[in-house]
Amino acid sequence: MDILLLVKALILGIVEGLTEFLPVSSTGHLIIVGDLLNFNDERGKVFEIAIQLGAILAVCWEYREKILSVLRGIKTDPASQRFTLNLLIAFMPAVVLGLLLHKIINTYLFNPFTVAGALIVGGLLILWIERTYRDHHHIASVEQMTWKDALKVGFAQCLAMFPGVSRSGATIMGGLVFGLSRLTATQFSFFLAIPTMFAATAYDVFKNRHLLHAADLPLFAVGSVAAFVTALLVVRGLLHYVANHTFSVFAWYRIVFGLAVLASAQFGWVNWN
Repeated sequence: MDILLLVKALILGIVEGLTEFLPVSSTGHLIIVGDLLNFNDERGKVFEIAIQLGAILAVCWEYREKILSVLRGIKTDPASQRFTLNLLIAFMPAVVLGLLLHKIINTYLFNPFTVAGALIVGGLLILWIERTYRDHHHIASVEQMTWKDALKVGFAQCLAMFPGVSRSGATIMGGLVFGLSRLTATQFSFFLAIPTMFAATAYDVFKNRHLLHAADLPLFAVGSVAAFVTALLVVRGLLHYVANHTFSVFAWYRIVFGLAVLASAQFGWVNWN
């Protein structure tokens, strides 16, 4: 196995883990970093999708007690049943629209320039939401959410089909707009990521299975492990961070990063593919 390829897999795994659960768009970062590393062909895109499994397993591990509790009570506990139903309801809009728009999005929107634009616009929206909806929450925990609250967050998640928007950013900021507390919106975003990312990863890997080879297993292993470790650190850190801070710092990061990508193209610093 080429050592350079393993290094690229490690870098992309770290990028995935660092960005998947922050409102900065992991897909957007993987597109840009993959382009810089010249790891952006069809097999590279499948790799970037597959290593998301490492990141989502980090959430499963962090919330393993909650997940096991829900699974044990799914037949008899109303709270577990309501929580599961809310996740399914929030998950469905992305399923329907994803199946309808998947080919169009992959064909026309997966490039550094659309990502840069989405990063900038998304950053401006986060700043606006933080100023407008900061103290408007009335839902203090995931257990208090109704199916209507879950459905609203599910529709917000659909915005993340546009590369650069950020799935976590759309669900967290959408949650704030719809009355969830900062911590509740963040936690529900983590839980909603589990079915969403498992489904998306399985669908894309199965659809592109002809591009996969046994020789690629070390690449996937390195990328997935790196994504798991870094995502676990991010999940724990983000929950602590949101207790006392706004998301404005991520908004400014998005804006600066997006402008830097556009400037690098404009002045010829980077030859984006």
